[in-house]
Amino acid sequence: MFSEFTHDGFLTTLQNYNLDIWPLQIFSYVLGIFAIILVIKKTQFSNRVISLILALYWFWNGIIFSMIYWSSSFKYAYIFGVLLIIQGAIFLISYIKQNISFSYRSDFYSTIGIILILYSMIGYPIIGLFIGHVYPHFFPFGLVPCPTTIFTLGLLLWTERMLPKYIIIIPALWSLSGYIAVSRGIYEDIGLIALGLLAVFLIFYRDLQQKTAISNAI
Repeated sequence: MFSEFTHDGFLTTLQNYNLDIWPLQIFSYVLGIFAIILVIKKTQFSNRVISLILALYWFWNGIIFSMIYWSSSFKYAYIFGVLLIIQGAIFLISYIKQNISFSYRSDFYSTIGIILILYSMIGYPIIGLFIGHVYPHFFPFGLVPCPTTIFTLGLLLWTERMLPKYIIIIPALWSLSGYIAVSRGIYEDIGLIALGLLAVFLIFYRDLQQKTAISNAI
């Protein structure tokens, strides 16, 4: 299944994609920074707007990147695209139900969240620079799935209530899938595997602690 996924084929996809969507890469960074500000300077609309931004990222990755561009070099991209669209729908449901509460706190989980967010926005292009994956052969933040996954998990570490666990199933699976890209020489995704799985573990551990504390209080 994954034999069609090659280093050169993926870089060609990135090249065509980046050239075609320019300057949306800049807008995507602006949107991501806006989401971060909404967590730190929380308003009554923060939770819904951030969920909507995440939904937009995941829908874009599923429809535009995966189904329109990536599928030209990797026919199974349609399957991945469906998963990404499902994740977008999950965040759209969160926008409606308001079941995610974002809040930055000076604790261990938020610190790890910062590391994930910085990796998604800065780490990918820096590593790409050292291994020759520079524009237009680079991972545009928020517009391809891997940085989007890391950014999403970073923000989910900045939440104050226990998360419905279905929200992190697809990000967890995408973090695991990073080994495929790394095995093809896409070394930027080493961080996807390590940081993504760390974030998933920490979210489960944090929420378990909260659940235990609530049970003890009762």
